[in-house]
Amino acid sequence: MERTLKEMRNGGDSMVNVEDKSGYGGGVQDVYGEDSVTEDQLVTPWTVSVASGYTLLRDPHHNKGLAFTEKERDAHYLRGLLPPAVFSQELQEKRLMHNLRQYEVPLHRYMAMMDLQETNERLFYKLLIDNVEELLPVVYTPTVGEACQKYGSIFSRPQGLYISLKEKGKILEILKNWPEKSIQVIVVTDGERILGLGDLGCQGMGIPVGKLSLYTALGGVRPSACLPITIDVGTNNDQLLKDEFYIGLKHKRATGQEYAELLDEFMCAVKQNYGEKVLIQFEDFANHNAFELLARYRSTHLVFNDDIQGTASVVLAGIIAALKLVGGTLADHTFLFLGAGEAGTGIAELIALEMSKRTKAPLEQTRKKIWLVDSKVIETHLKSMLVKGLIVSSRRESLQHFKKPWAHEHEPIKGLLDAVKAVKPTVLIGSSGAGKTFTKEVVQAMASLNKKPLILALSNPTSQSECTAEEAYTWSKGRAIFASGSPFDSVEYNGKVFVPGQANNAYIFPGLGLGLIISGAIRVHDDMLLAASEALAAQVTQENFDRGLIYPPFTNIRKISAHIAAKVAAKAYELGLASHLPQPKDLVKFAESCMYSPAYRSYR
Repeated sequence: MERTLKEMRNGGDSMVNVEDKSGYGGGVQDVYGEDSVTEDQLVTPWTVSVASGYTLLRDPHHNKGLAFTEKERDAHYLRGLLPPAVFSQELQEKRLMHNLRQYEVPLHRYMAMMDLQETNERLFYKLLIDNVEELLPVVYTPTVGEACQKYGSIFSRPQGLYISLKEKGKILEILKNWPEKSIQVIVVTDGERILGLGDLGCQGMGIPVGKLSLYTALGGVRPSACLPITIDVGTNNDQLLKDEFYIGLKHKRATGQEYAELLDEFMCAVKQNYGEKVLIQFEDFANHNAFELLARYRSTHLVFNDDIQGTASVVLAGIIAALKLVGGTLADHTFLFLGAGEAGTGIAELIALEMSKRTKAPLEQTRKKIWLVDSKVIETHLKSMLVKGLIVSSRRESLQHFKKPWAHEHEPIKGLLDAVKAVKPTVLIGSSGAGKTFTKEVVQAMASLNKKPLILALSNPTSQSECTAEEAYTWSKGRAIFASGSPFDSVEYNGKVFVPGQANNAYIFPGLGLGLIISGAIRVHDDMLLAASEALAAQVTQENFDRGLIYPPFTNIRKISAHIAAKVAAKAYELGLASHLPQPKDLVKFAESCMYSPAYRSYR
């Protein structure tokens, strides 16, 4: 018995003697046989020993609440610990959705969902999968932004790993404290640029937790394979530093060598502990660190920056799909961005790459179809002013390195409206993090230049969106094709109902991650991002187009993720970056078979 338990702790076979060497259940070995069996087969609720009674009810991985059958209540010493009624999972789901809808404050819904995740994991994912369009804004944007702002006040149970400067030199040891050993996806943030809300320090943990919930619900990666991490190097947010309830380090952010050494130790420790094929997703790092970290580690680790690459991939998918509504090829269009940070330049580069791939033109040439307006501080003898200006060649010397490829020949232009009039774009993309910047004049100028202007207001949360759906449709007299980063309700204009699309990264990263896992990819290549974009665009149906949508509805997201995973995996095999051999014959079916199911298991 002792030998067997030791084997189980070390990831060996469980006492039910079921092995999963097929990659089922999200690509992680199914040590306890739970996900490799069919739903009507019996399994034993293993932890280190058989979970029973009070312990079983407090184990979120195995707890079923009122869904424990009469037989299970006898076998696992649950008599008297539960009310006598027996509910099906469907009835539990119905009751919880009824309760959630009673909350008028979105943050209260978020807190209720987080409590459920910590008490009954399978029911949490069942709820999220079956009600994805209703609950996605609760567990992710926009509500997760408010949750991060108030994380210190609502913090109850720790989720994920917190690695601070205090742990320097001990990060490998800290990783070993996490109970799950077969980790395949890590989402990590340092909290410096949370959504459009700025530096939230240690309270940024809400982002990795939310993202990984979506990896499971939308991409089918098993929850036990997911690890949220926050790296705390301090915060420059004075309000948090003065807050007695702030949960992080109370000093200014570490920078330079101290920061680089901590991140390097972290990256090395992750690879040492979890191996070459663990996906590390960088999330909400400030521009100066985001580009540097991606450049430094993309050749040595399986890394992905969702703000640079995920946003780019989902926006490119929307643009490819929109071509069926606006006409022409990708190279026929001219793009103007408001915002030249990691999201803006990431999207611009992927558009240029796709254009180059389709036309065989050099990348330097396709970049010339894309213009960016950024923010710059102008010092006067009276005060500092924030002025937005077109990135042009005369500014090249003062530009950050990631903006230089977009410095084209043109006279200097300060405002966005003047830039629209000069560049005459067919597509306007906002990634500025500043709300209300697509003014009535800007939208009207786009409408005067184009029969169907494509307007993408991508900044999150809703309060930071460059314009609302209603503004875009009204000011363009119903001619705009609109999508945003945060969700907006349908708009009625002149008797016609317009359904705004949501350019949500959740379309891309869960499927991308699943594709990397099922192929055993060791690196992320730009061609995989292009494959993901094309796969998503291909899922938009004529019925969607008829409603003005350039993204498919989230109700089909698991099917969409399987198709994206298949295309990403196929590209990994094609590029020689896959390690799970031989390649499955039908990658879509294989991806679907690897997806985690939240249905309850019957315990013997």
